Amino acid sequence: MASHYKLTESDLKLMLAAKVHVGTTNVDPNVERYCWTRKLNGGVYILNLGKTWEKLILAARIIAAIENPADVVVVAAKPYGQRAVFKFAQVTGASYIGGRYTPGTFTNQIQKKFMEPRLLIVSDPLTDHQPVKEASYVNIPCIAFCNTDSPLRNVDVAIPANNKHKFSVALMFWMLAREVIKMKNTKPLDVMVDLFMYREQEAEKKDTDDKNVDETNREEPSGDNDDTNREDAGDQKDGWGDQQATQSTPWDSSTPFASGGKF
Repeated sequence: MASHYKLTESDLKLMLAAKVHVGTTNVDPNVERYCWTRKLNGGVYILNLGKTWEKLILAARIIAAIENPADVVVVAAKPYGQRAVFKFAQVTGASYIGGRYTPGTFTNQIQKKFMEPRLLIVSDPLTDHQPVKEASYVNIPCIAFCNTDSPLRNVDVAIPANNKHKFSVALMFWMLAREVIKMKNTKPLDVMVDLFMYREQEAEKKDTDDKNVDETNREEPSGDNDDTNREDAGDQKDGWGDQQATQSTPWDSSTPFASGGKF
């Protein structure tokens, strides 16, 4: 492998921090070759990150070899992967299907959303089993992020990784997009990995509400300033009345109206 495609220490730290290496307590016989060890007392299996990186580079080479990026379809039915596939499609120009996959999208030509991709990428072959099965019917190669318990049937390139954690899914799609852009000799990826991560709706709503409150506080003056302005206006009004009373002519007996005279 070329030196600029080798696994760097910074990427390895990111993968460890995102728990890409953490598997499950079960293992598929076809995925066992990608496991490094298992924790004691029947714990979870630990994936070999060296093999994960090799398969990631292989998948990036396949994606970069396709001339039209729109012929690549990325599918994710899990909520943790929907934001990741959307951002991946946005930065690479691929097509994506987030959420529920409509059966017959690859096989039924009568459908309005019928697609004929050249390559399929799924975040979990177990959850996204329907598009993987239909891709095998029409000879579409499939790339999948596979955990230790994921079935590899009809999967052509399996990338061993933790596909059940939101940080792991986001990081793997971000790394795959970065390597694809690097191989195409285009501008470097300037999107942070944070934008690939899943965010709960409650957290997004809270951030939006806090932002609206801050903008409202900037636009509207506080109540103390209003009270101060009212007091200043009252003082000015009282002063004007005293000045007017001082300047007016006093009412005494010399006034023509007081003696009953006329002007």
